[in-house]
Amino acid sequence: MRRLLFAALLLLGWALAAEPKQALVLGAAQYNGRPSPVFAARLQAALKLYQSGRISRIIVSGGHGEGDRYSEGEAGCRYLASRGVPRAALLCETKSRSTWENLLYSKPLLDGEPVWLVTDEPHLPRALLLAQKLGVDARGWPVQGRFSEDYLLREKLLYALARLGLTHLP
Repeated sequence: MRRLLFAALLLLGWALAAEPKQALVLGAAQYNGRPSPVFAARLQAALKLYQSGRISRIIVSGGHGEGDRYSEGEAGCRYLASRGVPRAALLCETKSRSTWENLLYSKPLLDGEPVWLVTDEPHLPRALLLAQKLGVDARGWPVQGRFSEDYLLREKLLYALARLGLTHLP
């Protein structure tokens, strides 16, 4: 019985140690420095992870759209900083224009450590697949919401295409 209890405690310790201590928020639209509702929901999920003590660092990924004054990464970091996350706990990736690029350009910022991918629930399977293809040790943190049928269908199609090797899509 003691051996079983000891083994269970070791397994629990290993599981807790393997949990990511950082989150990567995948970009979404921002308007003149203000995150869209979808992006704000992702940022709020990462903020809750940070406030709970489960993570100590947040990477926000996303570049500039045409004519944008701010990048998604900048807007997201400003949003989190305004809600109490210290700048030292924030990294802002500002070049990416797609999910593939979010992961590709953020990968060096992860220092080879596991990461929570924070994104919409329908987007998460594709994001995790792309992370795997890039060798990123990622777990999913799904953000709930009300999503249009078009968006759900789009994500299913893009997931299928990613499975076929077409990774550089939006």
